[in-house]
Amino acid sequence: MLHPLSTEIYFTFNNGNKVPAFGLGTAAQHERVAETKQAVKAAIKAGYRHIDTAWAYGVEEYVGEALQELFEERVVKREDLHITSKVWHTMWNDVDKSLNESLARLKVDYVDLFLQHWPLCTQKVPDPHGVDKIAKEPVDDQGNPLYDEKGDWIETYKQIEKIYLDKNDKRVRAIGVSNFPIEYLKRVLKECRTVPACNQVELHPHLPQRELCEFCSEHKILVTAYSPLGGNGAPLLELPILKGLCEKYNASPNDILTSYHLRQGTIVIPRSLNSTRIASNLEFVPLSEEDVNKLNEFGQKNKKRYINGAVSSVIPGFKEDFLKEQLQQS
Repeated sequence: MLHPLSTEIYFTFNNGNKVPAFGLGTAAQHERVAETKQAVKAAIKAGYRHIDTAWAYGVEEYVGEALQELFEERVVKREDLHITSKVWHTMWNDVDKSLNESLARLKVDYVDLFLQHWPLCTQKVPDPHGVDKIAKEPVDDQGNPLYDEKGDWIETYKQIEKIYLDKNDKRVRAIGVSNFPIEYLKRVLKECRTVPACNQVELHPHLPQRELCEFCSEHKILVTAYSPLGGNGAPLLELPILKGLCEKYNASPNDILTSYHLRQGTIVIPRSLNSTRIASNLEFVPLSEEDVNKLNEFGQKNKKRYINGAVSSVIPGFKEDFLKEQLQQS
């Protein structure tokens, strides 16, 4: 039986918009951000139609350069792409400015999805090495996060929502959140008019987050998995359970891991700067329900987080056990 490539699979947001289920994540190490341009060009030429980026990655200008060249070369049209960007917690109370700056860097008139990157409010602290010379993870001299005590993270979502609901404003096609646990989603559902189209979270066989995924499914919120290979160094590729599945399906570990998400109705955005790897990891593997369940069961028993930051790793208001788990893994 023939199966589609991962790049040919589409899901549908709760507002009816289609979204490519497989995309390219563009978070990059600081010293390699300029390589993002060629990565985006390689991905789109290979068939990708979903590019995920953010202010905090410091790569939007390179994504924009790549898109402009692709449009000029008539490789792809803007309307054929899905572009996601995000507002960072240092801009929690100035979403409009953040959006306009992202659009200017990306050289586009609109984004298909605009997310609140974290449910946090932090202070703006100068940093010559930061994006726009602003510290990405502002901390004091002792390394403690510098939260903005005047802030309330729900204000950020409400500002995003205001832009989305304005019929005369065409800059945003869908809105959502990122790194939101269930308690935070409940507050959004209670206090806001627009159900998030998406919740983007760290998700992989070491961290299946089934309770969160089930809650999102119940409320028609699609989940997007970032760091599906486990972050820098792709540590998940060495899992014995994964190697067994590679043998069974005669497939690469990258394709097994991305297909694990696609089989569960989860969008997946692996990141890479390697053009050859970007173009080769496109095969959808029809994992059985039994094998998907085995990977989830493995994760429930062997939880591990790979993505943490000085500010983002401790979100006020998390359940005590969730907070404890975050601290143990940081």
